[in-house]
Amino acid sequence: MAKKRILLKLGSNTLTKETNHISRGKIEDIGIQIAALNDEYEFIIVSSGAIAAAKQFVKLDKNDKDVFIKQALASIGQPHLMRIYNENFKDLGLHTSQCLLSYSDFEKEQTKKNIVNTINVLVKNNYIPIINENDTVATDEIKFGDNDKLAALTAVLLEVDILIIATNTNGIYTKASIGNPNPETIAIVNDLRILEKEIGEAKSSHGTGGMQSKIEAAAIAKEANIETWIVNGLNDNFILNALKNEILFTKII
Repeated sequence: MAKKRILLKLGSNTLTKETNHISRGKIEDIGIQIAALNDEYEFIIVSSGAIAAAKQFVKLDKNDKDVFIKQALASIGQPHLMRIYNENFKDLGLHTSQCLLSYSDFEKEQTKKNIVNTINVLVKNNYIPIINENDTVATDEIKFGDNDKLAALTAVLLEVDILIIATNTNGIYTKASIGNPNPETIAIVNDLRILEKEIGEAKSSHGTGGMQSKIEAAAIAKEANIETWIVNGLNDNFILNALKNEILFTKII
């Protein structure tokens, strides 16, 4: 029986657990879940976090809000980020590989075929592709989006079954309940126009994406009949618990 394919998008806020450094514990938690699901699912990861990883090691003497400084930080941080993935996943018997993509890659048919063929070979040979935008030369996602759109485009290209976007909330909340201690999660949505009316414009503390960019990603996936799940990645076992429907999250079908 063929395995189902999940594209897991991990933003900087999830990977840092809302601190100032990459959380090895969170990456280990993700690896443990992937290992537990290995018989039923194959995983492709789209991961932010290169800039956050770099900030653990360096402080450039310029304004780190400037795009070219962020690009330099991404260049420094990407190898460190991959090392953390490699070290934690290897201990669980999982193999990783790095793939850097840019938006221009999705505009050329031959390049798209190459991406699909390469990633399919990796997955078939039990390697988990860890994809990030090539931030050193690209600027779009570094300014806004935190890889949400990249994850959706990749999900469509690779014909995944589920796009899971990890965030720092229990899915998308109703606007009326947003100020409550326990805001109400919108569980299942078919019409994205409903979500557009509910979301705010807040960005995450480390990433550049807010709920707007996640809904735009879900719209891309929906066009290809791919479900998008918006799940709280700060919680342990968030993938396992979402698959068992034991936690609150938003499912866009």
